[in-house]
Amino acid sequence: MPLELPQPWRAFLTELDRLIDFEVTFHCLGGFVVTACYGLARTTGDFDVLFAFSAETQTTLLKLAGRNSELHGKHGVYLDVVTVATYPENYEERLTEVFEGTCEHINLFALDPYDLALAKLERNIQRDRDDVEYLAQAVPLDLAILRERYNKEMRPYLGRPEREDLTLQLWIDIVEERRKSQVKAFPHTRT
Repeated sequence: MPLELPQPWRAFLTELDRLIDFEVTFHCLGGFVVTACYGLARTTGDFDVLFAFSAETQTTLLKLAGRNSELHGKHGVYLDVVTVATYPENYEERLTEVFEGTCEHINLFALDPYDLALAKLERNIQRDRDDVEYLAQAVPLDLAILRERYNKEMRPYLGRPEREDLTLQLWIDIVEERRKSQVKAFPHTRT
């Protein structure tokens, strides 16, 4: 992971940090983590965080840095508090602090790559599949761990687990196929 928070996130978060006088911890996920922490070259306009603070804090933060806020207009990115999402049950135990020391009041913690991938499972749009495929190569993801975490910490809480079972299998098939094609193209390289 990079040591320094890239732009425009750095300017956005340091300015937000100057505007608040209280401590806040963000549990970060989504495109921000895939791009800023793992280096995927794609743009994302939202800074996704899980709802892990009081409603009053959320209201203040969204007013200052949410969609259509002054900070959004200035930096082109905005805070998006994810209130409806399914993610592995014990994700908090695996959070990793990122870009430590960037801000005085804001602490950034990223979901681990397996939890990050699984948090994208239900939505399953092309960007999510691309992000997971990228993570599978960049980390690289152990597909057995991905499946085990899904089965133990996520599947029991899903409304339609059979659908997500199929989605997970599709993702695993895509990753395995890509890995096989890389081995054929570069037989002396291990993935």
